[in-house]
Amino acid sequence: MNVKEDAKIVKPFLHAVENVITTMAMVEVKAGKPYIKRDSVASGDVSGIIGMSGDRNGTISVTFSETAIKVIVSNMLGEEITEMNQDVKDAVGELTNMISGQARRGLAEIGMTMNGGIPTVITGKDHSISHISKDPLLAIPFETPNGPFTVEVSLE
Repeated sequence: MNVKEDAKIVKPFLHAVENVITTMAMVEVKAGKPYIKRDSVASGDVSGIIGMSGDRNGTISVTFSETAIKVIVSNMLGEEITEMNQDVKDAVGELTNMISGQARRGLAEIGMTMNGGIPTVITGKDHSISHISKDPLLAIPFETPNGPFTVEVSLE
């Protein structure tokens, strides 16, 4: 990916994340500056990963800090979530699916058609995510009032 292409690809993900998190969880999100990520260590405690294929192949992941995801899921379910339980894992998979779907619609508007797979959820402090691509990994950090999360995009 080059810088011009990165900018075109980032926008649909920014819009998707902001729309999904604010609509589903009533949590304000603020995007940070996208950067090229060079390691596989996840910057959070729980990640949703989804494979994409079509005009480009790759993966996206959404990694949440424990503090951020507990508030997001609490708001989604209307009850306080105090531990990283199955409800949190299910919600991360669903949020990843919704973000991927909206981002793919945005990418289709710029002529990039892709299909998404079934999300996988990984939990644990300092877990790693190996995106299967030789191209640079684009990371977009987000901040919420209760902690950070990061979206990583890896497209060949």
